[in-house]
Amino acid sequence: MFNMTRVQLRRGEEGRIKGGHPWVYRTEIETIYGTFEPGDIVTVEDHRGRFIGRGYINPASMITVRLLTYNRDEKIDKAFWRRRLAAAWDYRQRVLQGTRTDAYRIVFGEADFLPGLIVDKFGPYLVVQTLALGIDRFKDTLVEIVDELIQPAGIYERNDAPVRELEGLELRSGFLKGPFDPLVIIRENGLKFYVDLAGGQKTGYFLDQRENRAAIQPFVKGARVLDCFCHTGGFSLHAAHYGAREVLGLDISAEAIAVARRNAVLNGYGDLCFFEVANVFDALRELERREQRFDVVILDPPAFVKARRALEGAIRGYKEINLRAMKILAPGGFLVTCSCSYHMPEDLFLEVIRDAASDAHRRLRLLARRGQAPDHPVLLGYDESRYLKCLLLQVL
Repeated sequence: MFNMTRVQLRRGEEGRIKGGHPWVYRTEIETIYGTFEPGDIVTVEDHRGRFIGRGYINPASMITVRLLTYNRDEKIDKAFWRRRLAAAWDYRQRVLQGTRTDAYRIVFGEADFLPGLIVDKFGPYLVVQTLALGIDRFKDTLVEIVDELIQPAGIYERNDAPVRELEGLELRSGFLKGPFDPLVIIRENGLKFYVDLAGGQKTGYFLDQRENRAAIQPFVKGARVLDCFCHTGGFSLHAAHYGAREVLGLDISAEAIAVARRNAVLNGYGDLCFFEVANVFDALRELERREQRFDVVILDPPAFVKARRALEGAIRGYKEINLRAMKILAPGGFLVTCSCSYHMPEDLFLEVIRDAASDAHRRLRLLARRGQAPDHPVLLGYDESRYLKCLLLQVL
């Protein structure tokens, strides 16, 4: 799939890419020398013809080339894929050593120098996503290598993410090694969770919040806790596990709430955790109207801003839920507030939270700035890999 095609950049466009960013946008390309098929591996050069890197090309995508290597002499063959996957697996074995979990991300796309590839581990099973045309062409080879390296009991493909359509790829899902029951139980921080590998959001569960869920321990003992956008109860069950006296979880998805209730029973907290299907925006206003008070409020919404053009609306959404949360927090209570939107940078997120506090006539004490779990590593030079913000605040 490697050919002699050369993608030459416009003058002045090479700085970001030489600084470690793995994407070449369509607007940065001056000329393409040679012929290619979408998904082929090509060479990227600066405007003077000097080698920058090698990656796969897709002219249908705004991200036209995704770089795999900056080494002129490195061949993209089966040995290359094996080195990359083995390095990703070794990294997880190191950074997760001693943690009480059997569910984590093994490959995080570009941050593991495997653009477009996601591999998650849920107990003895793996879930694979190939989200770009170039990596999808190598799927069979990648699955074969992952199977040899990790020897999972089964592998499931979750290539039903709409982002594949932007790459001209079909949506599909199903067993790559199996079949097996896709409803599995994972372990995290001493708790157990049902995860639906076939029907859950993303690849089945939000693994990136693992350490943040554990970080609420000092604040929830004896507390009345409200968990907004609770999904299948990750934060809720951790709050109960760490000594909360009462937990209420809210989510608009009836399917997620049903799993959250099962998770509460699975861990012996069925009489402590209560879950309701609700629009969180409406529910927060209703709780304020009823003068309800909580000691801890957790806000972990879905991405409000998936594109830069949606930022203004996202700012209003983040401000609204944080303002309402502050109004129902008891004085001295704690707010755990998150954003998983890359287009909402942390400084702007903090500014939105400060504005919300001002309108709510509350003062804030910032206890911690947190991000995603280390199995979702941040690659310097590729800011898109640092997407999750989690702030722990005391509301005074």
